[in-house]
Amino acid sequence: MLVRSWNLFHGNTKPPDWHSRLHEMIRLATADNPDVLCLQEVPLWALSRLGRWSGMQARWVVTRRSWLPPWLGGAITRLHNGLFRSALSGQANAILLAPGPQPLEHRTIRIDERRPEPRWCHAVRLESIVLANLHASNDFRRPELVAAEIVRAERFVSELAGGLPCVLAGDFNLRARDLHELPGWSALGPGIDHVLVRGLSATPLVVWPETRRRHNDRVLSDHAPVETRVG
Repeated sequence: MLVRSWNLFHGNTKPPDWHSRLHEMIRLATADNPDVLCLQEVPLWALSRLGRWSGMQARWVVTRRSWLPPWLGGAITRLHNGLFRSALSGQANAILLAPGPQPLEHRTIRIDERRPEPRWCHAVRLESIVLANLHASNDFRRPELVAAEIVRAERFVSELAGGLPCVLAGDFNLRARDLHELPGWSALGPGIDHVLVRGLSATPLVVWPETRRRHNDRVLSDHAPVETRVG
């Protein structure tokens, strides 16, 4: 099972410019047919298009609501995608699953301590595995608060899984030096984006090189996709 995670940076390039490359990002991330794709910073206007763009099943949690209807917020944002980002269009986290059996359950939990920008973890339970996705707070001055969010997410996933194997992926906004290894889980990656596995074997985390996410001489997102093979 190939599990991949990517923070899409609202569809922006690095550095941001006027245009959204979200469609190109989804096509690139699903071109080799991963089994699971966990996404962060997905604009709300794109949620209804994820299935069509990817050919996968999509489940999501809204992490920042928009004051405008998603289609209108998206239309205005795309006038200058790098400037507006999620201010008008909102954002979500999403789990994309390869075609096949429908998830038996989808749950969400808020993992921050009621901070101004809510942070969420969501998880789907399949017959033989639980797959979870999170985007933790961006607070490098207080890594202990971010670590507490990761621990809350891990407990949430463990309770949902019971004895099933688990995957916990996403943008942790935390490096390994600031988070003790979680008992029973695979090792953290070298950056702030991770895919942790428990109950199954997993290959070492692979971080995409910048060349792999170049599109028309632009670098897609300010994060690199990360992935591992499970089982």
